Amino acid sequence: MSATSPVTSAIPGFAAVIPAGGVGSRLWPLSRPDRPKFLLDPLGEGRTLLQATVDRLQPLADSTMVVTGARHADAVAEQLPGLAGANVVTEPSPRDSMAAIALAAALLERRHGPIVMGSFAADHVIRKPAAFEAAVREAVEVARTGKVVTIGIEPTAPLEAFGYIEAGDLLGDTARSVVAFTEKPDTETAERFIATGRYFWNAGMFVMRTDVLLGHVERLQPAIATGARELAAAWDGPRRDDALAQWWPTLTKIAIDHAIAEPVAAEGGVAVVPADLDWNDVGDFDSLAGLLTPRADGVIEVDRGDVTAVQDSPGALVMGGNRPVVVIGIPDAVVVDSGDALLVTTRAAAQQVKNASNLVKNQRS
Repeated sequence: MSATSPVTSAIPGFAAVIPAGGVGSRLWPLSRPDRPKFLLDPLGEGRTLLQATVDRLQPLADSTMVVTGARHADAVAEQLPGLAGANVVTEPSPRDSMAAIALAAALLERRHGPIVMGSFAADHVIRKPAAFEAAVREAVEVARTGKVVTIGIEPTAPLEAFGYIEAGDLLGDTARSVVAFTEKPDTETAERFIATGRYFWNAGMFVMRTDVLLGHVERLQPAIATGARELAAAWDGPRRDDALAQWWPTLTKIAIDHAIAEPVAAEGGVAVVPADLDWNDVGDFDSLAGLLTPRADGVIEVDRGDVTAVQDSPGALVMGGNRPVVVIGIPDAVVVDSGDALLVTTRAAAQQVKNASNLVKNQRS
């Protein structure tokens, strides 16, 4: 940081929670169950997606907590040596985002009393950190009033891959009430949404007081609320393993969007802070290619050196491996070599890559 760069101050009474789960199946073969997307550096910037997320949040928060699966806990701790061990919370098995976030809220409240927490995915890219900081600060202020607050991404195209948030009345500087959430509409519907100027992409960022969140969970998902509080009570003592064995299997598998955001929005309890963050969820190889700088001929290379030869194939993405690769006459081709697996597809078919691991399993069986 230069001597003239502003120093970001932490937001008093604010904790950042980073659920680090999922695989990122659309980035197969780079992303696998044993090395999920958030542990990778797909942009070749020297920091994994998880590390970049922590870099973005730690200056804003009094404390930062990562919730991850047992099989990834060691890798998370290795990538984040500055994070206290007590703030790496390990799930014995996936129970979807609501269980992870409720457990984090219960732990934070037990350790610090009721505070404002923000939940932010571990595997997203944000290229406008100042805008992100401003959005988080406004979201925290609105959350202090008792609202569940989400940060809505200003849409750049009518994409089917994202959920949408319908905004209503103005509540603050930019914050608005949330009318409803819509999950992944078709392109025609998304075009209608965007034309109104009232819709934003749902990036899964939520900011709220711990007591407000746990109150909604107790009312709407009582099994999760009971389990989260029992686990938090035992977590920092010798009974953690016994409590996990007893309570973790009882937690309902459900995403926070369905468990809390949608029903509470229908009651008028959710707000959205719209933001232009230059955000990307790196959801597939097409979106990844859009984040990388192409060569003069339009080809995009990552970790290839000089071993790629491409002719009449603008927009082609070639990643990894140490074998010569030649692509001729296939615009927007995708070639990904992980050493033990090879993917060949096109950017237009990038969403279908989520089926690749199943195709390999079926072929081998």
